[in-house]
Amino acid sequence: QVQLVESGGGLVHVGDSLRLSCVASGRTSTTDAMGWFRQAPGKDREIVAAITRRRGNIHVADSVKGRFTIYRDPAKDTVYLQMDYLQLEDTAVYFCAVGNGGQYDYWGQGTRVTVSS
Repeated sequence: QVQLVESGGGLVHVGDSLRLSCVASGRTSTTDAMGWFRQAPGKDREIVAAITRRRGNIHVADSVKGRFTIYRDPAKDTVYLQMDYLQLEDTAVYFCAVGNGGQYDYWGQGTRVTVSS
């Protein structure tokens, strides 16, 4: 089992920045991919960014490319999502997840990000 705890969400204005954190614990060595997803009201969940543990491969969704950065601290088993130049459409609940081969088996409880004008 792997446990994930997200933090860092909040209410911000357009153009502001936020950094989300996700601390992993448990059998984390069994997972390679760490990803951030989001689900906006009335929309499907979508992947925002992902990073692999072993090779550090990074994927960032086109919708946030150039504004969001994913990185991890192996010593703390923590993955971060740095979100800059936030837009109204970034409003969503953000989830951290870990897994392998594109399949994410463990999910956090989510942290809400609200961007206002």
